[in-house]
Amino acid sequence: MTRILVPKHLSKEMQKFYKSVMQDFSLEAHHILILVKSCECFDRAEQARLQVAEEGLTLIDRYGSPKQHPCCKIELDSKNAARLLLRELGLDLEPAEAGRGPRLY
Repeated sequence: MTRILVPKHLSKEMQKFYKSVMQDFSLEAHHILILVKSCECFDRAEQARLQVAEEGLTLIDRYGSPKQHPCCKIELDSKNAARLLLRELGLDLEPAEAGRGPRLY
């Protein structure tokens, strides 16, 4: 069995996800890059979520008015980027049936 090198900068959760995808699918180099980037986006979304959980959904601006926490947008943008990147991989498609997406096995 081939040893899977997991990117160390990913969170433990994303390292586990990365490893499971690499075990279940035969990915080409460009697919692996997309997988890594999607894991990074999920980690960024989680980082932003935790900051919002700690600091609240709103912050008070210099005029004393409540404004949406900037990390709310970071979380949403990161989740959307991860979702789109994973969709590019087509991991939930059966290549023989779907007729589109990368050939993963």
